[in-house]
Amino acid sequence: MKRQIVISLFLTALAAVASFAQQPDVVIKILKNERAVMAIPDFRGAGEAQRFMGVFNPTLWGDVQDSGLFKMAPKSFYPTQVPQRPQDFKPPLPAPAQHRRGAPPPRPISQGPWLTDWSEPPVSTNYLAFGYVAIQAEQLVLFGWLYNVGQPDLASAQVFGKVYFGSVNDDGARKIARDFAADILSQFGAKGLAGSKIYFVSNRTGRGLKEIWSMDYDGSNQKQLTSYRSISTMPGVSPDGTRLAFTSFYKTFPAIVIHSLETGRKLPFFNQIASMNATADFMPDGQHMLFSSTLASREAQIYMCDLAGGNLKRISMVRAIEVEPKANPRTGQEIVFVSGRSGPAQVYKMNLEGANVERLTDGTGEAGNPAWHPDGRHIAFKWTRGYEPGNWNIFVMDVATRQFEQLTHGAGKNENPTWAPDGRHIVFSSNRTGSFQIWTMLADGTQLKQLTTSGNNTMPVWSKQ
Repeated sequence: MKRQIVISLFLTALAAVASFAQQPDVVIKILKNERAVMAIPDFRGAGEAQRFMGVFNPTLWGDVQDSGLFKMAPKSFYPTQVPQRPQDFKPPLPAPAQHRRGAPPPRPISQGPWLTDWSEPPVSTNYLAFGYVAIQAEQLVLFGWLYNVGQPDLASAQVFGKVYFGSVNDDGARKIARDFAADILSQFGAKGLAGSKIYFVSNRTGRGLKEIWSMDYDGSNQKQLTSYRSISTMPGVSPDGTRLAFTSFYKTFPAIVIHSLETGRKLPFFNQIASMNATADFMPDGQHMLFSSTLASREAQIYMCDLAGGNLKRISMVRAIEVEPKANPRTGQEIVFVSGRSGPAQVYKMNLEGANVERLTDGTGEAGNPAWHPDGRHIAFKWTRGYEPGNWNIFVMDVATRQFEQLTHGAGKNENPTWAPDGRHIVFSSNRTGSFQIWTMLADGTQLKQLTTSGNNTMPVWSKQ
């Protein structure tokens, strides 16, 4: 009974924070720009390689589409003649010089696929990705090209051409598709998400139990990481992706546990003697951590320590609950956190000395779960602005100006937003389908994608590896 009360009070303390006068066109301007149009026809496989195209084609299309960089040209508009190699392109013959009066001007005579088949209506694309897959020397081999079809000739149209290798199975097909997609995105200064991981909390192992799980960025390869047969929650990942910190109740009271993501083993960490040590997150230097603790007061306060729990430094000193500290990934000198010092939980920022405290949200509703964008200028967070308490939506704020945008709208409770390494995607948890599941979306609130379906899944964090 005592344990249940502690858990309830702790989770209640974490459920809070709010925002400033709204102006609509503010955040993540990169997603507001006009997007180039991309065409990706289905690739063919030579011989036995064809059986892997059912995995390859949707992976390539999905990675490019989900980047948010492009408008995807509908496949129903594609020409019937699709190139597989640069040699397949054939320039058209000149149009006949004579034509009947009143008739439309004659068109050039097609000899095969050509750039204008793609650049002109109905496709009207800017870029074409094409190629084919074969099996050579017991490897799956992709020959892939990206062309700017608005150019007048093949030499100037080719952006790049490259060969990719993978194992002769579905995993190999996904790999070469993701590698090709990553190279396409890199041409436009963007990073792909291939190789990144999402860590989250799931109760799918048993009633009343919560463990930490991992999955790939697209929801595949879901794996259980912890087996404490208790409540393990609130994960945080080190900047280099080698350590996982989380809060566990396996010793009755909430305490911080650290695992190596390379070996899977528990690492030494000294928990202060307190009724709660929790909400741990790594500093950008990878050598220190922020967390909240009831070490010196009844209300949780913010502390900093090294990776073993030593060299303790108290940062906040107020008579109010203060939790969820996150350090600015660019400077390492600013902290955003959740505090009840002004009443209902709000999002604040301060420096590492606990000075220069500023409230980022305006006091209306409740807000919580702040997470820094990789640029160190924006945060994502949950907020009940405009709704009854407890009905959370995801917002993004420019920290310097306090301007914000609302990304989710009245679709259940939406919580725990975290940025992807590319700074263009957000992962979050939502009960919009009835149970809590992990979702991703672009930073403008579009391209929603559900990643989990089994059990209840919450508190995702996105690691670059």
